[in-house]
Amino acid sequence: MSMLAFWMPGPWEMALIAIVALLLFGRRLPEVGRSLGKGIVEFKKGLREVQDEVTKATEEPPTKTPPPQPPTTTTTN
Repeated sequence: MSMLAFWMPGPWEMALIAIVALLLFGRRLPEVGRSLGKGIVEFKKGLREVQDEVTKATEEPPTKTPPPQPPTTTTTN
């Protein structure tokens, strides 16, 4: 396994990423952060709805269907 899979940026790398983001986005950075936050909230909300739906479906008792009736036979003489 490669050691790069476990690499986490240190404080200097984080500072460099922040500077690059500031240079790229400038004044729009708060707007980008706000949009990103709203997207994360919507994703979590959708995920929670799916989890609730699955939980609700697994907790509902199965509906009991009546057993099938045998066909009636009539004889006429």
